[in-house]
Amino acid sequence: MKDNVQLDGFFPYKLAIAAEAFSRCLMNVYGRRYGLSREEWRLLFLLAGVKEMTSLELGQRTTLDKVQVSRAAQRLEEKGLISRAIAQSDRRLRLYACTSTGKALFAEILPQVETQASDILRAMPPPDRAALEQGLAALLYAIESTQPQTTDQPLA
Repeated sequence: MKDNVQLDGFFPYKLAIAAEAFSRCLMNVYGRRYGLSREEWRLLFLLAGVKEMTSLELGQRTTLDKVQVSRAAQRLEEKGLISRAIAQSDRRLRLYACTSTGKALFAEILPQVETQASDILRAMPPPDRAALEQGLAALLYAIESTQPQTTDQPLA
């Protein structure tokens, strides 16, 4: 082990810091203006575009664990933004769907979140942005190609 390992130079740390900072900037829109947590926004984002999704699928499509999904879903349901039901095919699973109120709120918030993200990315020189997008795609491919095959959905 190296004696002079610096956390600031450790790639996974730098990647996590950048992702967290980017996410915090987006939270200025859905969090401060609309009172949604990051977990709630992720679920609303996923559910707004589908008829319904199971708790298992939500966990697979996000970086959230079962408890985080359950708590965020409960808060969204209390706000009238999603509905929850027990899946008939497997009573251990919950089925989640976006309500019309949830879809309307999502339609209001999404353009603002996209604008915030675009503003940040536009602040980068175009070659750097292209390199970032290419690098992220390559990183996800490398991760998928070096991991054992599982039944989970791919990261990308």
